[in-house]
Amino acid sequence: MEEIKNSIGLQNVGSIIRNLDRENLINMAIDHDGAVVANNGATIIETGIFTGRSPKDKYFVNQDPSNKYIAWGDVNQSLSKELWDDLLSKAKKQLSNKDMLYVSDVYCGASKGSRKSIRFVTEIAWQAHFIDNMFIMPTFNELDGFEPDFTVYNACKTTNEDWKEQGLNSEVFVVFNIEEKTAIIGGTWYAGEMKKGIFSMMNYWLPLEGKLPMHCSANVGKDDDVALFFGLSGTGKTTLSTDPNRALIGDDEHGWDDDGVFNFEGGCYAKVINLDPSAEPEIYGAIKRGAILENVGYDEDDGDALCVEVDYSCNKKTENTRVSYPINHIENIKEDMQAGHPQNIIFLSADAFGVLPPVSKLTKEQAMYYFLSGYTAKVAGTERGVNEPQATFSACFGEAFLPLHPTVYAKLLGEKIDKHGANVYLVNTGWTGGAYGTGKRMSIKNTRACINGILNGKINDSEFETTKIFNLAIPKTLEGVDTEVLNPRNTWDDKNAYDTQAKELAQMYIKNFRKYLDNSSDESFDFTAAGPQV
Repeated sequence: MEEIKNSIGLQNVGSIIRNLDRENLINMAIDHDGAVVANNGATIIETGIFTGRSPKDKYFVNQDPSNKYIAWGDVNQSLSKELWDDLLSKAKKQLSNKDMLYVSDVYCGASKGSRKSIRFVTEIAWQAHFIDNMFIMPTFNELDGFEPDFTVYNACKTTNEDWKEQGLNSEVFVVFNIEEKTAIIGGTWYAGEMKKGIFSMMNYWLPLEGKLPMHCSANVGKDDDVALFFGLSGTGKTTLSTDPNRALIGDDEHGWDDDGVFNFEGGCYAKVINLDPSAEPEIYGAIKRGAILENVGYDEDDGDALCVEVDYSCNKKTENTRVSYPINHIENIKEDMQAGHPQNIIFLSADAFGVLPPVSKLTKEQAMYYFLSGYTAKVAGTERGVNEPQATFSACFGEAFLPLHPTVYAKLLGEKIDKHGANVYLVNTGWTGGAYGTGKRMSIKNTRACINGILNGKINDSEFETTKIFNLAIPKTLEGVDTEVLNPRNTWDDKNAYDTQAKELAQMYIKNFRKYLDNSSDESFDFTAAGPQV
């Protein structure tokens, strides 16, 4: 381990614990980090005062040549090289002079031609366990001679007391130095920063290689037909991609290279607030020995810290309670986590305004437009202060993780649709017959039938008509779907009210899309032509 000690540049480190097996990591988390064990065998940990990502504390070092590619702004904030040096010194000081550190050498990406080698350095056993769950572990032979493409120093126990003078947002810092192939995390224990930090880096690296990184789930049928499911929180991405007749490739982060689709990860990271075993049996069944539960409620007065009972309804610490588990905790998976090129791509939107059809077939140009828009809607109760439906647009269904301009990803998607002949659909899992509060949520029966019609190809046997304003091609009939819901205007008692609401939603799309008109580096395609027209 002396070679690793020397390579990570830390002072006076005793033992390096490299790629320790999961069972020993669990025991060390109990002994050193205050972890407890649930009666289902999962390890329960707490992430301190930060129970989610800190997007306002994420920065990229502004230097050549990466600064020519990064889309600077609120998502990708700039940090000087001088300030980077200061924060790196703080992080390394925190990790130095330790009796023991954990080093995790892992892969991001199941495709050998596209994967990246990542090294994590941390002083927390359960964080090393989280890395073991969420990334792809090298074989014993692969570890011999492992050379990291990128190193992450997780110095979560340090804070930056000088943040105000430095003009930063808080004492937390999550900083990426592309040229030095290094990232640092300070001030937050939240493990998701590591997962999403590397996802952000994959979103930088892969497009420069002509490969498309994607925030989506993916599955594959018995005939090797691959489907992708894009969607923001609450749209049903995880639920609809979990199918007893199709093997799960992955539930969150994927790449698309010349060989096909591949999972970035080796595990799943799911919300568990109000987890219902009857509604989400796969996730519930995956929570066992080897899984990590974050910030969940349990009986803290229980005398046996090795057998506490979890309360999934408890939001005492956060609504963002989560579980991390290896993907093999789910039974129906694609074991190598990769497959061929997708036949079907599905964009999921939970439209709380009751305007979008339950299913629409998109042209390539429309696919690029709706991919860039990344629309869904929040409804009352989803967030504090949300009392009526609010439109949410997140470019490429993952704007927070895109270092490059969103049109880069949209153009890559268009090229791959052309090359591989993928069909693209927009599916509304939101409201019908009226907006939220007046209409009703699209039935899971109808939504499942729409998805089945896409996957079995029967939707292609349908006769289509085109909606007004949004110009979407919708089937007049589809097996298993109540015919009256296929055209959303027909489900409204007041047709004029529908037309008014449709125009209002269209204006929201148009207003959001204006930011792409001045910033696109390629004027050869006008994305707005494929969007709604008012």
